[in-house]
Amino acid sequence: MSRYLFLLIIMGMLLAGCGSQVEDDRVNVDHRVGSDSLGDNIITRPFKYAISALLGQGIEITEVNDTLTPEGFLDVQMKGVNKAYGVKQFEYRTEWLDANGMVIPTKTSVWVPVSAMGKSEVTFRFIAPRKEAVDFRLNMRKKKN
Repeated sequence: MSRYLFLLIIMGMLLAGCGSQVEDDRVNVDHRVGSDSLGDNIITRPFKYAISALLGQGIEITEVNDTLTPEGFLDVQMKGVNKAYGVKQFEYRTEWLDANGMVIPTKTSVWVPVSAMGKSEVTFRFIAPRKEAVDFRLNMRKKKN
């Protein structure tokens, strides 16, 4: 009897892993949308989320590029990755700095909400509202409810 149970479990594991899944980093399918697989099913999913939470995984900025637009405005693009398994909701605010390092007061310096899917990349792009801006500071915080 135990041999049949073992074979049944093995066959179930094989069938669970036989679904066709497109492996493309540009496409993110939330676990509630896609089919369960052996690595992400109702039994293993809570453990992955718990370990991710214990490790404190979240948004990590991986690249910062800045240039001037043809009109002379500072153009900044930042790339990051959500290392957690769950969706991260946060806000960012850009402060523009002049040549002396002083903050330039602007109406565009507001908190902007962002959501990043689990295990996916996120990109921010912002352009200075004034030509006097030669540098910037980006502040990120957890989204306030």
